[in-house]
Amino acid sequence: MNKFKISIEENSNVLKFQQLVDSIIDAISQNQLKEGEMLPSVNQLIKESQLSRDTVFKAYAELKRRGVVESVPNRGYFVTRKITKVFLFLDTFKAYKEVLYHSFLKHLNKNVSVDLQFHHYNIGLFEKIIDESLGKYSKYIIMNFDHPKVNEIIRKIPAEQLLIIDWNIQSAENSNTVRQDFGQAVYDCFAENLEPITNYKKFIFYYPPFTYHPKDSVEYFNKFCTDFKIKHEVIYQPEDFVIKKDCLYFLVSDRTLANLLDQCSEKGFEPGKQVGVISYNETPMKKYVKNGITVISTGFELMGQKAAEFVSSNKPMNFTVPTTLKIRSSL
Repeated sequence: MNKFKISIEENSNVLKFQQLVDSIIDAISQNQLKEGEMLPSVNQLIKESQLSRDTVFKAYAELKRRGVVESVPNRGYFVTRKITKVFLFLDTFKAYKEVLYHSFLKHLNKNVSVDLQFHHYNIGLFEKIIDESLGKYSKYIIMNFDHPKVNEIIRKIPAEQLLIIDWNIQSAENSNTVRQDFGQAVYDCFAENLEPITNYKKFIFYYPPFTYHPKDSVEYFNKFCTDFKIKHEVIYQPEDFVIKKDCLYFLVSDRTLANLLDQCSEKGFEPGKQVGVISYNETPMKKYVKNGITVISTGFELMGQKAAEFVSSNKPMNFTVPTTLKIRSSL
């Protein structure tokens, strides 16, 4: 049996049994422990790591539950299969990202272990976490964002191991991608649903200062309204976001959607009647709020599925997830 390092940090927020699980999975994924090899005995681990018997048994029970190891009576614990470690790096954790995440896990093979991190659009944090992850994973699934240093940072990852998801920005031309189209797809969705949009006197896009939503949507919103001669406006400041009767609002933030609904309640407006609402990104609750909020959204479940496909297939990936407009009572 090869020696592998058991890393247990006394002051970590991660429970010790979970640290032990992670150490063994790391050893398997890096071929320090191979299929069929025996793991250290419970007594050996207690002696070497100063862990309690209960902690070691709990860790081994968790590894058995995952199918990573098996126990043989009177012999010990053995590695049953190779582990592929994947790094999933998202921007933030929102309701629609949860759909993507669970779809990704659902479609992965059982021998895949996923580490999830968030960068919150912080370039310093983004670089630090990427640097610390290098060489530790078989595949890297990363949500980029629009910062000039992003391309330089992700180029440290071998191209065949890297998949850019959601927003194909600041990446090499031949990068593996599973992306959505924030521009032409928006235009097309509006053009295919012209009649309900033209029922309103004015189409207003609120692009708040705190959003990281791609500005392609602003460009193609203006192009759509100009091409179809629709009176329109893009507002950027919160003080200008004052709901007016007979206007249709296009919102890219759930925070602004909540603000709009609050204003509707104060003014006695009902979405879909006195005002119209199109919200960006489907979430499980939007079909129930106010009898249904109309959404323009890509298929996050399909995005997760295609990302899992990249992990298991070892083939190049270049896929655009369709964007659709789901008409509900708010339009």
